[in-house]
Amino acid sequence: MKSVAADESAPQRAVVLLSGGLDSATALAWARSQHYECYALSVAYGQRHHSELEAAARVALALGAREHRTMHVDLGALGGSALTDTAIAVPERPSSGIPITYVPARNTVLLSLALAWAEVLGARHLVIGVNAVDYSGYPDCRPEFIAAFQRLARLATRAGVEGAALQIHAPLQHWSKDRIIREGLSLGVDYAMTVSCYQADAQGRGCGRCDSCRLRREGFLAAGVADPTRYA
Repeated sequence: MKSVAADESAPQRAVVLLSGGLDSATALAWARSQHYECYALSVAYGQRHHSELEAAARVALALGAREHRTMHVDLGALGGSALTDTAIAVPERPSSGIPITYVPARNTVLLSLALAWAEVLGARHLVIGVNAVDYSGYPDCRPEFIAAFQRLARLATRAGVEGAALQIHAPLQHWSKDRIIREGLSLGVDYAMTVSCYQADAQGRGCGRCDSCRLRREGFLAAGVADPTRYA
């Protein structure tokens, strides 16, 4: 398929990475609030469960994405993460250093896929819900990483070389979890539809013990909002 030339009179298109979790749902709602025409991209990368992908489909529909696609990349074949290797236990208490739930190069791969689709669509914007405040210490959530990928996007694409560089937005990057929740609620996000747990069951219910569940629960508590999360 050929790249579609951008029509300056049409709404600006954005590819939004959508995992089905709390942060990515808020990022999609933010993109809608900026009046972007949103194309949601989820990736089945070999994660332990598929309930978050089912949640992504619900969120994309509820928040009015123009299109939602799920791509398949088997990062699980490489191993090295508790999120892709069932032989590695998901930690259920905070630890020091980068945790074993880090998936090697995941955001690099996801942003690359989003970048490719954006070129085909003629989209000028990529949106990702990474956060560098209330997070688990993943290196590919840091502002330095997003800035470096922005430079790569300008060098590695025809759009960038021809002067139509894509812009990467990480609107949640410096927000606390409670602020993310408050902003999302103001933008109409129904967090009951989202799944954040690293080891959710087939019904999308959280374990209540992993880092992701802990940060999510603390965020709702700090926001003074009832937690709609379903726990097993």
